[in-house]
Amino acid sequence: MELLSILLMLLVLYVLAVTGSTIFERFGVPGLIGQILVGIIVANIIWDGSAFSGILGEGSFLGILGVELSSDGFPGSESYQFLKIIAELGAIFLLFSVGLETRACDLKSVGKPAFVVAVLGVVFPFLMGLTLYFYDGNTVHAMYMAAAMVATSVGVTAKVLVDLHKTNTKEARIILGAAVIDDVLGMIVLAMISGSGAAGGFGEIIGVIMITVVFVLSVFVFCDKCVPRLDDWYCNMNESKPSTRSKFQMDKLMLAIGLCLFMSFISETIGLAAIIGSFLAGMMLADYARAWDLKPKVDAITTFFLPLFFLNVGMQVQASSLVNITVLALSAYVIIVAIVTKYAGCYVGARISDETISKDSAHIIGIGMVPRAEVGIIIAAIGFAGGFLTSEMNTVIILMSVVTTVVAPPLLKRAFRKKYPDDSDVPKDSCQL
Repeated sequence: MELLSILLMLLVLYVLAVTGSTIFERFGVPGLIGQILVGIIVANIIWDGSAFSGILGEGSFLGILGVELSSDGFPGSESYQFLKIIAELGAIFLLFSVGLETRACDLKSVGKPAFVVAVLGVVFPFLMGLTLYFYDGNTVHAMYMAAAMVATSVGVTAKVLVDLHKTNTKEARIILGAAVIDDVLGMIVLAMISGSGAAGGFGEIIGVIMITVVFVLSVFVFCDKCVPRLDDWYCNMNESKPSTRSKFQMDKLMLAIGLCLFMSFISETIGLAAIIGSFLAGMMLADYARAWDLKPKVDAITTFFLPLFFLNVGMQVQASSLVNITVLALSAYVIIVAIVTKYAGCYVGARISDETISKDSAHIIGIGMVPRAEVGIIIAAIGFAGGFLTSEMNTVIILMSVVTTVVAPPLLKRAFRKKYPDDSDVPKDSCQL
């Protein structure tokens, strides 16, 4: 594996991913969709030399990168394995960044409406997702498909709320609060499934669930008891004594990244996905993320990793599956179920949890929780890499994530404009959860 080959591969793929992202964002579509599309093109057209037979001669268009194709049509060289590792690091840092915005105290103070919305918004899609068992009779396949339908991508909805200047509305606060709880519940579901997918009997599955619960609860205890002391220790070591400060200077970002990698390692070691640990590591530091100026620094790291992650996701999609009638039919079913169940669960949750929430407001909340985006895609990537999903099912989840991400923003804008046609009823004071 030559360094020159790897550097050239990363350069070409990164430029292609950023170009695809830029083009899609100009049309108001999340850039990650452009990156996924570029990945599909790279793997099925550019990387596969057969698409250029008679034009470029034998071999791959990117053959100069030293990348070969494996027997099943996917890139199989050492260079590509390096790309997969880079992509997995992208997922780890993405969830770490999400965790930095998920404060434990927010989960305690978010209120009854957000909690009920989040719970029903998880239960409805997951239960209906389990009906996919009748597709091939495989319980693990059905559970991973159901898990991918559970989580909400708060990033997409948050951007719409900011663009519309509606972050200070009651609906927005419920959506964002529910999304925080939704993220935690989604990670717990994924942790249980990723562990039980490799488990054997019922006893082992129960063991995985218990480990998951203890792992997550220990993070809440650590956030409450240990992190404040860690912050005090850091301040004392770096500010109190000049002599000590000169000898011991640990950058807060180094401490944060070290914790992220440590928690990812622990999570992977006990049989859970590495991203579970990175998400929980972010939660540990969420209360101090702003004071420590962590978020922009971590986002700077993900600027490199994430485009390659989503591009690699697209590379897992076989173009032939996109014209497969069975895959398209299954995709249509999953997309409809994903949208309807998430909307219905959150709508019902909003209505039964607070009598003051109108139908229009519940409608806004239901739509705002629909996008899956990167969360569903990451779950698909984990399931596919672990052999818990077929390539066709992986494609179905990616299509579901893309479609829910595209359709939700315009519907959310329309719903807000119907509820607040002239912004006269929008509260002027900002409110944080």
